[in-house]
Amino acid sequence: MSFTLSTLKTAIQDYLESSETTFVNNLDNIIKESEERIFKLVQLPDQRKNVQGTAETNNRFLSTPSDYNAAFSLAVIDGTTYHYLELKHPSFIKQFVTNTSTNGRPRYYSQFDENTFELGPKPDSNYTVELHYLAKPTSLTAGSDSGTTYLSTEYSDALLYGCLAEGAIFLKETPDVVANFENRFKEAIMRAKNLSEGRLQRDEYRYDSLRIDVS
Repeated sequence: MSFTLSTLKTAIQDYLESSETTFVNNLDNIIKESEERIFKLVQLPDQRKNVQGTAETNNRFLSTPSDYNAAFSLAVIDGTTYHYLELKHPSFIKQFVTNTSTNGRPRYYSQFDENTFELGPKPDSNYTVELHYLAKPTSLTAGSDSGTTYLSTEYSDALLYGCLAEGAIFLKETPDVVANFENRFKEAIMRAKNLSEGRLQRDEYRYDSLRIDVS
């Protein structure tokens, strides 16, 4: 099963048996809250991205992509050779490069602020850099009523039950109703983790198939 924005909103109203105006007006917020929960619980394949940019001569700062959430790796490409930088604390960069005029091929990087990396030492020429990172996915609510996202098509059960749990809380349903949707949400999250953080992160040539204890 997969959901468009329109069919998901309809399903939420049908499951919770409510089309009350205030509730309907908050469906976008309910969907975004559910998406945020999922993205913080599971690393989905769609969130892994690669991008190339330029580290400019004598500029110790490098901007992150607009959808950046966390770094997996950062490499400087010198000619045809990749040199992977080590992630360090900003104070380490200052200690490593005590002379502010020092430059060279960067060896380290730090998360200077939300939108910027700091490189050490400063680049001695313009280097191509490649960032492998965890991206912030676009919300289903940002598109048209007929639009879909990776989450709404590949992990639709997690999205649905996350929305139902949030919607039930909004409607002030009884604790047992909220708990029922929350339990279904947690089951969907476990299935998502088994796939995206288990099977999609290893191959059977080296590791054999995943083993799950019988309960």
